[in-house]
Formats: sequence, C-alpha cells, structure tokens
Amino acid sequence: MSKAKKILITGATSGVGLMLAKTLHKAGHEIWATGRSTNVLNSLSAIGIHTIEADLTSVQSFDSLFKDMDTPDTVIHCAGVGTFSYVLDMDNSDMEKMLQVNVLAPMKLTKYFAQRMKSRGSGHFIFIASQAGKVATPKASVYAASKHAILGFANAIRMELKDFGVEVTTINPGPIDTPFLDLADQTGNYRDSMKKHLLTPEKVVASIERVIEKPVREVDLPSYMSITSKLYAIAPSIVETVGKKYFTKK
Repeated sequence: MSKAKKILITGATSGVGLMLAKTLHKAGHEIWATGRSTNVLNSLSAIGIHTIEADLTSVQSFDSLFKDMDTPDTVIHCAGVGTFSYVLDMDNSDMEKMLQVNVLAPMKLTKYFAQRMKSRGSGHFIFIASQAGKVATPKASVYAASKHAILGFANAIRMELKDFGVEVTTINPGPIDTPFLDLADQTGNYRDSMKKHLLTPEKVVASIERVIEKPVREVDLPSYMSITSKLYAIAPSIVETVGKKYFTKK
C-alpha cells in the first residue's frame, strides 16, 4: 500500500462491502462504513472501523449524516439490491426499491462528495456495477436497467470531473457468491445453475484494492466478460441467440 486513504464504503454490512471494509481496514486505510444492520456495524466498530447507521434512500441531509467525517479520498458504492423476476410478475415496490438503492442513492451521494472533491482537487469514486448493466437478461429487466443507469452516470461524470482531479471507476462483475443471490432469487435455482461460474467475493475485493491504488476506467470480472459485452454492442441479436441457454438460467 503506497498511502493510507480515508475511504467511505456504502453497503458495508454484507457481501462484498463487508469483506471490503475489513480487508481495507486491515491494510491500514481509515474506513467509514455505512449500512442498516446495527449488529454488523457494532462488530465493525469493535475493530476500529468508523460506522454510520443509515438507509441512504431516506437520508434528508448528507451534511448531518457525515458531520463527523472529512471528505474521503475514495467513495465506494457497494450498496445494491435485486429481484429476479419477469417484469409481468414483479411488484412495483420491488422496482422502486431497486431504483432507489441502485441508482438514486449513489447519484445523490456522489453529487454531495463530488462538490467537495472538486474544491480539494482530488478524489475517486468506485461504483460496483454489474455485467447486467452491459448485457441485460430475462428476469433481470429492472435490475439491469438500474445498472445501465449507473454505468451511464459514471461514464458522464468521469468526463465532468476529470479536470478537477477526480477519478471514476466502475467494477462490472458477473454473479458473485454472496447472500445477494439468495435475496434476489429465492427459488435458489440461479445459484445452483451458476455455481461453477460464480465469482468469489475475494476476487472482487482484490480487484477493488488494485484500482484504489491505481485508478482505471473500468474492470470487467471475469475478464472474458468484456468480450461478451463488446460483441453484444456490435451484434446484440446474435449474442442473445447464442447465449440464450446461459441467459435463461435464473
């Protein structure tokens, strides 16, 4: 590690966010973790991580929420929810929750800290996006839409903030072996059908560690996924036909 950084992590009470908070803290960074689970936040606080209990979708004042925190060097948007369901079967409340958590909350939080990073002349935003944001599949229409949105947002602000010394990175993983899958697909079918292809949280965390030290535009995980997304951009109907068996595993 070249230099200890002040890092804010959202969604730090489960999955990748939780592992990331512990790993980066152990590496010597100053970690500020947000989430909704009081028990998990207490366990993080016990090892020296700063914690903020918050539902970012309902925050009225970021100034009040982060009053004890100076502007971080890096903000990592890990919070995310998903529901795997055909759109005709999906509840409107699930749609709204995905858009609130996956899109609006990180956009608003990014705006808040981007203003401060601009004044300072440095900063780094890391968005945990998804390959679903590049190649949409059945039963993930709204989830894919939310990740399409965050990729579009990240791509635009990357250009807006570049001249102010602020970096923007997207991490675009395929399915990860975390509790997210169990919540998104309560049938358990997707986990069973994809078990040979699931990314480990450790692999995702290691990729994030690398871009904290050396910012890049984006990281596709696994790396071969970048080929699929590029082919999809050129010939979507062919990719949808050839990949149908894979795309319908949910």
